[in-house]
Amino acid sequence: MDHPAYHGPISKQRCEELLGKKGRDGTYLIRDSETIQGALCLCVYKQKVVYTYRILQTHTGYFTLQASSGVEEKFFKTMKDLIRHYKQKNQGLATHLCRSLKRKTLQDQPLQCAEPLVPNEENDYENVDCSGDYVVVLPD
Repeated sequence: MDHPAYHGPISKQRCEELLGKKGRDGTYLIRDSETIQGALCLCVYKQKVVYTYRILQTHTGYFTLQASSGVEEKFFKTMKDLIRHYKQKNQGLATHLCRSLKRKTLQDQPLQCAEPLVPNEENDYENVDCSGDYVVVLPD
């Protein structure tokens, strides 16, 4: 799925941590369901609670959201259409969607230094920097 709020196969706990850090009502993300293969979860933060709604894709390719009982089931051609609809108030969610919590891309994440090849010995290389900054060693 190609949507900026899609975080892939993160756990419910990780989702709650991410949304809790933001701490703003209406912040949401989309993740893979841990219990139903092929299903997605729309997770929305409201007053220190993360509400989770299951998104299913029909055999015809339409998306539908399982909301509260008594809420009419609606079908959307795209995930973007579904999100746009639930940004409106009073659509059956705990709160309307306000802002997506975008996933970090590889470019946004700091570089990780690998473990030394020989453990417990000093590294013989100069300019080793684990801060994530790129160090130019050779001229272009």
